[in-house]
Amino acid sequence: MESQHSAISIKTKSLLSLDVNQHVEKKNGLSYLSWAWAWDEALRSDPSAVFQVECWENHDGTTQCWMDVNGTAMVWVSVTMHGLTRTCMLPVMDHRNKPIQSPDAFQINTAIMRCMTKCLALFGLGLYIYAGEDLPPPDDEKKEEKKEDKKEEKKNVALSRDNEELFAQGMVDFVVLCKDLASLKSYWKANLSKLDKLKADHPDLYERVRSVFTDKKSEFEGEANA
Repeated sequence: MESQHSAISIKTKSLLSLDVNQHVEKKNGLSYLSWAWAWDEALRSDPSAVFQVECWENHDGTTQCWMDVNGTAMVWVSVTMHGLTRTCMLPVMDHRNKPIQSPDAFQINTAIMRCMTKCLALFGLGLYIYAGEDLPPPDDEKKEEKKEDKKEEKKNVALSRDNEELFAQGMVDFVVLCKDLASLKSYWKANLSKLDKLKADHPDLYERVRSVFTDKKSEFEGEANA
């Protein structure tokens, strides 16, 4: 078990230190990592890697690969690598990073591939892009063993923090799309276990999410009582 954890740690460190800048495209001030290149790197790191697009069943029994949120859409993608599965969510957005009303198939597909690429960041690939940095963290393999152990521990803590920040931001993004109190409560309840973990591990992030949801809840209640 320890050797498996060590192998995963080495692969994660390799992905974290990978410079992806040559494969980043900038549009309207936003950075997009090529999904094809990102998936190629994922397979090089783990040839058995797979990703899955989450689907939802409609009332008529059909399924769709996005969640309808009052006319806009949210997609979910799970990636399994190195024996671990991680999930990301992403609204279907336009070039201004605004949710699209009644998105078409092309826009949904684009969001799915971007969500998959974002999910790969949870494994370390291009994570520094989401942290707003210009270069990947330096490779410290040549440092003394004690210093390296401390550095690795700090990186693992930082990666965990970044993962939780992505989740917290996804929760906040949903509030922008939410149009009624029922869907707001339903989404909070659906993510309750992750929110409990966020509260225990990163109370500041939890408080940010809770505050946004509370404000939106008060807004809906005020509209209902008006």
